[in-house]
Amino acid sequence: MRHTLSIPLAAAALSLAVAASPAAAQQAQCGGDLGAFLAGVKAEAVADGIPADVADRALAGAQIDPKVLKMDRAQGVFRQTFLEFSQRTVSQARLNIGLQKMKQFADVFARAKQEYGVPAGVITAFWAMETDFGAVQGSFNTRNALVTLAHDCRRPELFRPQLIALIKMVQHGDLDPQTNTGAWAGEVGQVQMLPKDIVAFGEDGDGDGHVRLKESGPDAIMTAAKFIAHLGWKAGEPWLQEVSIPDNLPLEQSGLDSTMTAGDWFKLGVKPRDGNTSFGNLRGDLLLPQGRKGPAFIAYPNFAVYLEWNKSFIYTTSAAYFATRFEGAPKYDVGNPEPGLDGTAMKQLQEKLDSMGYDVGEVDGILGSGTRDAVRKEQIRLGLPADGWPTPAFLAALK
Repeated sequence: MRHTLSIPLAAAALSLAVAASPAAAQQAQCGGDLGAFLAGVKAEAVADGIPADVADRALAGAQIDPKVLKMDRAQGVFRQTFLEFSQRTVSQARLNIGLQKMKQFADVFARAKQEYGVPAGVITAFWAMETDFGAVQGSFNTRNALVTLAHDCRRPELFRPQLIALIKMVQHGDLDPQTNTGAWAGEVGQVQMLPKDIVAFGEDGDGDGHVRLKESGPDAIMTAAKFIAHLGWKAGEPWLQEVSIPDNLPLEQSGLDSTMTAGDWFKLGVKPRDGNTSFGNLRGDLLLPQGRKGPAFIAYPNFAVYLEWNKSFIYTTSAAYFATRFEGAPKYDVGNPEPGLDGTAMKQLQEKLDSMGYDVGEVDGILGSGTRDAVRKEQIRLGLPADGWPTPAFLAALK
């Protein structure tokens, strides 16, 4: 059963009638009485040019949702390996549906590529991974989720602007505040975007005069393309390419943010599985998500867009790989990776690395970029292959 803490409708109406003065806009930036907080939000919205009656309609009946706070306090993280996560998400069923969607909306995808330079497979992979092509968009009331997170004093600077943007979506007729549902953190629609980004980059793909990312596939496709282009996508360039690596490859420059080009790696014996070496002049990062004995990829500059979309290395590498599959690449070579560390051992590793002066971020049992980089440096120091993949043998050697 869902439990919410709401303010009476009469009190809400009274609070929303507060004059929209600059002083009121500075009141109750977070926390405190919900009615006073909403009055401040209304004042800020009106100061931003939104009619008062629209703000009233958007905020009337707003509630604090404890389930949103619970989700915010207990966010899940990627404890799965790349092989585990990618094999679960990049399924044949999703590939089949995605290819059907690419055919169904071929004209929209062609327009997206022409206007923004983003291939159909890139958009389709995000569409699949975010909501299963719109099938799973979230069941939280979007307005209430953003009210809850903006009122909460943990990250109001992030969520209060999103709440103002949601009111703008109500003004444009693109969202019903009473009925619209989405993710617990306020993301909306088939490609799960926050209101500020929808207001800034929303595209009316189906020509009905509205940007409705929940219901409209064309709107979702065109909006995603415009947003991806904004993140820095370079038309005509690759993003990820599967490769094979020789046994004696020097791995000190592997990982993100290397100074190598793809051509430098090719000269060292790295071979693209598709045989295409035409992008050798581009910077190329050698990614070994499960070490030198597992799948291997060259990540090109466009891969940075994936990291802007989601900071998780496992998610981004899986999404980028998924996109290559939609564009015709074969399934990766699983290889024979060495067993990694479980969550407890990973925390022990992070604690050890932290005590040695490395910045691994939070000790959370997750093999993130900071931990990978520290592992690589210690592998070099210990004379081990510097692939960034920690094994039980490495942890024992480190201790």
